[in-house]
Amino acid sequence: MNTENQVLGLIKLSDYIKAFLSKKQEDHNEDDVDIELLLKRSEIENPWFTIDNQKFALQQWADLLTEENIKNWLKNYSISKISKRVGLILAGNIPLVGFHDVMSVVLGNHIPVIKLSSKDKYMIPFLLKKWNEFSNGNVTFEFVEKLENFDAVIATGSNNTARYLEYYFKNHLSIIRKNRTSVAVLKGDETQEELELLANDIFQYFGLGCRNVTRIFIPQDFVIDRLFESFLGFQDIINHNKYANNYDYNRAVYLLNQDKFWDNNFVMLKEDDKLFSPLSVINFSRYESLDDVKSFIEENEENIQCVVAKEEIGLNAIPFGEAQNPGLDTYADNVDTMKFLELV
Repeated sequence: MNTENQVLGLIKLSDYIKAFLSKKQEDHNEDDVDIELLLKRSEIENPWFTIDNQKFALQQWADLLTEENIKNWLKNYSISKISKRVGLILAGNIPLVGFHDVMSVVLGNHIPVIKLSSKDKYMIPFLLKKWNEFSNGNVTFEFVEKLENFDAVIATGSNNTARYLEYYFKNHLSIIRKNRTSVAVLKGDETQEELELLANDIFQYFGLGCRNVTRIFIPQDFVIDRLFESFLGFQDIINHNKYANNYDYNRAVYLLNQDKFWDNNFVMLKEDDKLFSPLSVINFSRYESLDDVKSFIEENEENIQCVVAKEEIGLNAIPFGEAQNPGLDTYADNVDTMKFLELV
């Protein structure tokens, strides 16, 4: 059966990635050199995709693709008996962000017709080629410049792009994703270790992902310096040219506008009720009642991908440091892709 071969192929792909990441550069074979060249080429063409961030994404996938994880995920769904063509317009804000959609379509017994993001066009084709090899040729996929001849579509874009996509695909079965971001809620009794884990949720991938925290809710008496202290592990981020350009620009704007902000020379904190913050800026607001915070989050649910907080906060919060470690059953925009594919 195709699915069995595909699952075995994913497990072998996981082992293959782990083997590559565990080797020293001098021990690399010809295959490993190919991956290193792809990583370097990706970084040259898209400087946000540093080799470290690409390797972090590869490690996340390698850890996730175990036999137990995959089978526990798939057992909740019916696999289609008839293969359909599913168009995919992939995002490219962080490395490999579109791989979950591709994998879901393949494991749903459909054919992904893939329009890659210009920002992430090397590693996904490479991984699909290797997955197909490890699956004895049982992984079918196509790469296209323009979507044509498809039965359904899954597309990801900005809020502006989404309006166009919704109109363009109005006669097709579709999932159209928009901008989202993530928030953190602090009680005030968090340990230094927990706040340092929160820093991962903020700074991983430079804060470019929908699962990156851009807004923090803090108690009235919370000392801002505690956040800055917990961020110090990421102070080298300012040495990245594109990040530094954003930091310099936003800082200049705030100074010209005489806006109040807190600054530690690589990230700024601004008291602001907006969910989305500019790159290099974290919005925060003080609250008197957690009920008010919960009401805000519920009212803005369609713009929030995840909430990072202690478990007792509720709101399906995920632990500090886990924002960039989603499970296979965690879906962008909280829309179940596999359930959607059952309808195709």
